[in-house]
Amino acid sequence: MSTAAKKLAVRERVSAEEWQVRVDLAACYRLIAMYGWDDLVFTHISARVPGPEEHFLINAYGLLFEEITASSMVKVDLAGNIVMEAPYPVNPAGFTIHSAVHEARHDVGCVLHTHTRAGVAVSAQREGLLPLSQGSLFPLMGLGYHDYEGIALNAEEKPRLVADLGNNACLILRNHGLLTVGPTIPDAFLVMYMLETACQTQLLAQSANTELVQIDPRILQGIALQAKEVTKGLGGQLAWPGLLRKLDRRDASFRE
Repeated sequence: MSTAAKKLAVRERVSAEEWQVRVDLAACYRLIAMYGWDDLVFTHISARVPGPEEHFLINAYGLLFEEITASSMVKVDLAGNIVMEAPYPVNPAGFTIHSAVHEARHDVGCVLHTHTRAGVAVSAQREGLLPLSQGSLFPLMGLGYHDYEGIALNAEEKPRLVADLGNNACLILRNHGLLTVGPTIPDAFLVMYMLETACQTQLLAQSANTELVQIDPRILQGIALQAKEVTKGLGGQLAWPGLLRKLDRRDASFRE
């Protein structure tokens, strides 16, 4: 079977709702690569498949993020079993983290995890993310920390990771990287954009070797309402259509 036929076969075998999630998830991988937040093939974004089954989509282990398409996603269950045949495996360490969150947080449709230099650098700082910029206030609305326990292959780590995430949208994995969640793929991406940008800004400010001014904690108390106003109540959906247009202009193959 040709590559084109295989791609068509996947679309014909899934629901229209699942195909849309596949397209959005492939777009998210391409955006992570476009912004330079990827780490070869070693981080992951997962999304819940619409429907009663506890099925999830995750990247094929071995593909670069810039190569990922809607058809190349691997569908798995909570135990990590592949439920629709695929030519690639999934990363067991990556799935440990994602399955833990999906199993515990039914409000979460997408889990996004990165190993960016800025994210790892801030994760290694004892005080973590500081309120140094307007952009830092949004992730600080709901941010947890999880201590490093080694490469995430141990299922016993799951409850501790879930407890540290709590009901937050952001989690800094100490000495490891960043994790964001959202009800949709656009939401999880927007939160990661803000968290990553805040980490980059913090490192730039710290590199100036001068006294830093932190934002008054009383301002943080009102930021949730302000965030809703800024996004017009749409959350990640406000920016997502524009991001898809940007990807389409560059390379629309993520839709295949």
